[in-house]
Amino acid sequence: MKMFIKHALLVFLLSSGLIACSESNVSVEKKKAAVKVDVFSIKKELINEYYSTSGIITSDHRVEVSSRLSGYIRNIKVREGSKVKKGDVLFRVDPVDTKQQLAQAKADLNNAKVDLTRYQSLLADKAVTQQQFDQIKLRYDVAASKVTQAQNQLGYAVVRAPVDGIIVEKRLNVGDLASPGLPILTLEDPLHLLVKTYVSERHIASINNNDKVKLNISSIEQPLVGEVRQVVEVADINSHKFLVKASVPTHKDIRPGIFVEVYFTVGQQESLLLPTSAVIKRNGLEGVYIVDDNNIAHYRLLRLGQQLGDRIEVAAGLKPQQRVINNPPPSISTGTLVVANGNADE
Repeated sequence: MKMFIKHALLVFLLSSGLIACSESNVSVEKKKAAVKVDVFSIKKELINEYYSTSGIITSDHRVEVSSRLSGYIRNIKVREGSKVKKGDVLFRVDPVDTKQQLAQAKADLNNAKVDLTRYQSLLADKAVTQQQFDQIKLRYDVAASKVTQAQNQLGYAVVRAPVDGIIVEKRLNVGDLASPGLPILTLEDPLHLLVKTYVSERHIASINNNDKVKLNISSIEQPLVGEVRQVVEVADINSHKFLVKASVPTHKDIRPGIFVEVYFTVGQQESLLLPTSAVIKRNGLEGVYIVDDNNIAHYRLLRLGQQLGDRIEVAAGLKPQQRVINNPPPSISTGTLVVANGNADE
C-alpha cells in the first residue's frame, strides 16, 4: 500500500512538472507568435458634404448644319464620327430651282438693258422725261441685283463645315430633299466640352457660378475637377429640376455623349476616415482589422463612402476611437495576437 502511494505521488509530481513546462512553452510560443503592426485610432473629421447627380458630356459649341437651298442632296462626304476642318465640303445640293431663277433673272436683265439703252437715247433727245428714264434705270438695277442674288445662291449648293469638329448626327441621305433651315448634319467642337446635369430644388440654392465640382467618369480612374459655368434659374416643367452646366477639363478619353457623375459641395459633415492602405478586399467585400483590448486582431466588414485622395470615408462598420491596423501583413487573421510597433516586448 505504501509503495502504491509513493508511486502515485511520483506520477503526480512528474505530471505537474510536465504541465508547468507545457504552459511555460505555450506562453513563450504565444509571445513569439505576436505580430508587430502599425495601429492607429480612428476618429471623426470634418469633411465636405456632397450632392451627386448624373449628367452627359456635350459640346459647348454645337452647330446644326442645313442647306440654304431647296433641292435634292446629290452627295454627302461625311458620316457620324467624321472629323472635319472649317471649310471642308460636307454635302452638295442639286439647285434646280435656283438655276431656273438665275436663267429668268438673266433674261429680265437683258430686256431691262435693251430698254435702258433705248431710254438713254430718248432722254438725250428729250423725248422722255428724267422721271421716266429713272424708272427704267431702276428696273435695270433690280434685274441686275436679282442676277447677282441668284448667282450667290448657287454658291450655297456646296455646303462646307462652319467650324472644326466631329459629325455627331446625320439626318438626311443622298436623294433626300433638302429644305432651307432643315437640319441635315449636327457638328460638335470636341475641344470645348461641358457637362449638363439637373439639380433638385432642395440643393439649387447652394450652387453658384465658379463653384468647383467633382466629376467621376468610369473610363478614367481618378476623379476630375470642373467648374460651374451656368445655373439656369428656371426649373424644367416636367422634372422640376434646374439645369446646371459645368466645364470639363481636357482629357484624351473625354468625348461628347459620355455619362458622368457630378458631385456638388453643399455643406460639411463629420465622418470617420480611413487610409486606403488599411482596407482589405475579400470576395468583393471591403473590411479592416481592428485590435481589441487584449491585442487580438478581428476582421471587420465595412460599408465605405466617398474617397478623398488616399483616404476613404467609413459609412458603417466602425466607431470612433477603435484601433485599426494599417497595412496589415498577409500573416494577420482573426485571432492573431498583435503588438503595436514601438511597444512590443523584445
